[in-house]
Amino acid sequence: MTCFFTPCESHPAETRAAVSPASVGKLKELGLEVLVQAGAGRKSDYEDPEYEKAGAEIVSDAADGYGRADIVARVRKPESAELEQLRPGSLHLSFLDPFNEKDLIAGLAKREIAAISMEMIPRTTLAQKMDALSSQANLAGYAAVMMAADRMRKILPMMMTPSGTISPARFFIIGVGVAGLQAIATAKRLGARVEAFDTRPVVEEQVKSLGAKFVKVDLGDTGQTDQGYAKELTPEQLEKQRLEMAKACARADVVVTTAKLFGRKAPQILNREVLLQMQPGSLVVDLAVESGGNVEGSKLGEEVVTDNGVRLIGPENLEGYYPKDATLMLAANFYNLIEHFWNRETKTFDFREDDEILKGCLITRNGRIVHEKFRQPSN
Repeated sequence: MTCFFTPCESHPAETRAAVSPASVGKLKELGLEVLVQAGAGRKSDYEDPEYEKAGAEIVSDAADGYGRADIVARVRKPESAELEQLRPGSLHLSFLDPFNEKDLIAGLAKREIAAISMEMIPRTTLAQKMDALSSQANLAGYAAVMMAADRMRKILPMMMTPSGTISPARFFIIGVGVAGLQAIATAKRLGARVEAFDTRPVVEEQVKSLGAKFVKVDLGDTGQTDQGYAKELTPEQLEKQRLEMAKACARADVVVTTAKLFGRKAPQILNREVLLQMQPGSLVVDLAVESGGNVEGSKLGEEVVTDNGVRLIGPENLEGYYPKDATLMLAANFYNLIEHFWNRETKTFDFREDDEILKGCLITRNGRIVHEKFRQPSN
């Protein structure tokens, strides 16, 4: 019987797990033996008895699970010590950050692990149900607005009172991808006045459909990649963008930046000059702080106050800010990936060499780096 294992996450800031009690039941229906390390779901409010009730076996030692597992699913990339415990020939599923983890990728190949990078799953209609990057970005956009709402010193909606009318808070969302769209929708639901900007003019209609105003900046030729990400801007385009965004930032109570470049350092969008034009007490939530940051001066896991009183928030693992639902969604993504490639006759994972989804996310297999973006010429 094929064995599936989820260990506890080793990163101290990680609150999510790769499996939920609901996904355990579905994995069992496929014919998998499911192992879960004791305490793996504790930070997301899923206790061991819930996993056991769903049919999982709780193992106290991660080494025991690794030693038995044909498929290992986890949220974060494995540490070097954990890599040595993976069985040669097993399948490993997680976020791997392959563009920045060359040594890890080489180690997975050397250990003959078949490794799938969850952030490399193509953004296509067929792959949507297993697109963990999008499902988690959705939660990050929601969490950014809720975090700001909790820290603001004024209310979000317009309010009519005997003392007069309180104007609604102003939000400015920079970057209208999955996270940005959810941030817009959440801020609007809470009653804020929302403006948004993106280098891709194609998203203007999406912004307007959510009731927000799209801030137009003529940057010339921009567009998006074939995966739907914004293309990198020239220094001249970035400067023109900053000048126009400074006006929107100056009238905003909250600015949320979501601009990321896949596999590369996040672009700095708001510099000191822009921040100096903002109102004292206003907030900036930098969703890209873990990949370098969109905001000059933002720090991972900290709130920094500028000289003019602007508060810069650099949240760590914002995707896991609501871990119970984040785990539920992420576990569904893992299950959907396995189920899509599951051979119900042999009850094994079917590596289809001509499959477009697998071509996009399979990084290593059979002792080789197989993904075209990462393999060396000798491979």
